[in-house]
Amino acid sequence: MAQTLLEYAYPLHISRNISNIKRVSHILNTSANTTLTKRSCRLFSTLALSSYTSKFRKPPFLASASTSTMASPSKKVLVPIANGSEPMETIITIDILRRAGADVTVASVEKSLQVDACHGVKIIADSLISDCADTKFDLISLPGGMPGAATLRDCKLLEDMMKRQAADGRLFAAICASPAVALGSWGMLKGLKATCYPSFVEQLSSSANAVESRVQQDGKAITSRGPGTTMEYSVALVEQLFGKEKANEVSGPLVMRSNHGDEYTFTEFNPVNWKFDTVPKVLVPIANGSEEMEAVIIIDVLRRAKCDVVVASVQDKLEILASRKVTLVADMVLSEAVKFSYDLVVLPGGLGGAQAFSKSEKLVDLLKHHGQSNKSYAAICASPALVLEPHGLLKGKKATAFPALCDKLSDASEAENRVVVDGNLATSKGPGTTMEFALAITEKFFGRTKGLELAKVMVFVQP
Repeated sequence: MAQTLLEYAYPLHISRNISNIKRVSHILNTSANTTLTKRSCRLFSTLALSSYTSKFRKPPFLASASTSTMASPSKKVLVPIANGSEPMETIITIDILRRAGADVTVASVEKSLQVDACHGVKIIADSLISDCADTKFDLISLPGGMPGAATLRDCKLLEDMMKRQAADGRLFAAICASPAVALGSWGMLKGLKATCYPSFVEQLSSSANAVESRVQQDGKAITSRGPGTTMEYSVALVEQLFGKEKANEVSGPLVMRSNHGDEYTFTEFNPVNWKFDTVPKVLVPIANGSEEMEAVIIIDVLRRAKCDVVVASVQDKLEILASRKVTLVADMVLSEAVKFSYDLVVLPGGLGGAQAFSKSEKLVDLLKHHGQSNKSYAAICASPALVLEPHGLLKGKKATAFPALCDKLSDASEAENRVVVDGNLATSKGPGTTMEFALAITEKFFGRTKGLELAKVMVFVQP
C-alpha cells in the first residue's frame, strides 16, 4: 500500500493547487478499482494536503523527467477555456506552467466545468470563471481556437478581469485567434506590438502594431501565433513569471527543438506503406498519469489530418487525471474500444500512464496483435521503454524513448533521434518531440505534402 500511496502522493507534492488535491482524493475514495481502502484514502488526503512536509522522495524517473517546483515562489495563473478552445494551446500552456511550479487555475466560461474543445477533445476545468472573479493572478493566458476565442471575448466578467489585470501592471497573454479576437476587441493592445494566427493579422492590425514573430512581448502583454508555437510561448511565460534560469530548467526535459519554424524530420528504417481502407482508424489510450501534452497533441493533430481517432480510457471510467492534474474525458473505456479494429495504436507517455498501459492485458494483447499482423503501432516518451520493450514489441526494431529511459531499450543505437520509424513502428522522445511524432504518423498515412501542409497550418513550420 505504501508504494501505491507514493505513486499518487508524489504528483500532488509538486502541485500547489489544493482544489486538485481534493479532487484526486475524491477520485481515490470513489474509484471502484482502487487498491486503497477508505481508511487509506483518508490517510492519503491528509498526506497530500500537508505535502509541503511530505517525506516522500521523487522516483528516479520523475527526478529526471520533471523539474523541482517547490524551490520557486508560487505564482497564480488563470487559463480561461470555452467550448471551441484550441486544446493544444490550452493543455501545453497549463502543463508547462505547472511544471514550473505555477498555481494554475483552469476556469470554464461556460455554464459547466466540462468544455468541449476543438477536435473533440473534452477537458474538465478546475472552476467556473465566476469563482475566480475576486482572485488576483500574476498572469492570465487566453488560448485560441474558434469559436472559443469569440466566447472568451463575449464573457464580460473575463473582459473586466483582463482589463483590471492590465491596469494593475500584471502579465496578460493570448495566442492564436485570441490576440485579435479578444485582446484587440477589448482595446488592450493599442500601441503595442503583438502577433496572432496568420489569418487574423489583418484584424489585429486595426488594434495593435501587428508583427509576425512566433512569440512577441511588449510590456506586460505576451502574444503568439498558433498551436505550433505554444511550447515556445509557454516557456516565455515561465521566464516572465520565474526568470530565465527556471525557463531553462523547465524547457530542458521537454526535449524541445532549437530550430523553431524549420521543416520537421524523422529517421526511418525498413520503410513500408502504412495501410488503411477509407480513413485511418487510430486508437489513443489514456490513463491516470498519462502526459496530457503528448496525448492531446497526438489526438488533435491526427484529427486535423482526418484520421478517425478513438480516445479510450484504461481506467474503469471515462475521466482520467493526467500527469499535470488536467482532467481529460475519453470517448469510451478500453474494454469497449478493443472490440473494434484499428490501423494504428498510439501510446502517449507519462510515468503513471505507461505503467497502467503495461498492466492492461487487453491493451497489451491488442499491441501484440498489431506487431504480429504487421499493423502499425507507436509510442512516445516513457511508453517505448516501459510498455513496448517489456512485452517484446521492440524486438528487432530501432527505437527511441525519453532520454532517462533509453538505457532500458534493448537496441538503443538510434535513441538519440527525435522520431524513429522502423517499418510499422514509430517511437519518439518526449513532450517537445510530440508534434514531429504526430506529423511523422500523418506523413506515413498521407504523404509528405500532407504532413508539411498541416505543419504550416499549425504554424509549427513557418507558413
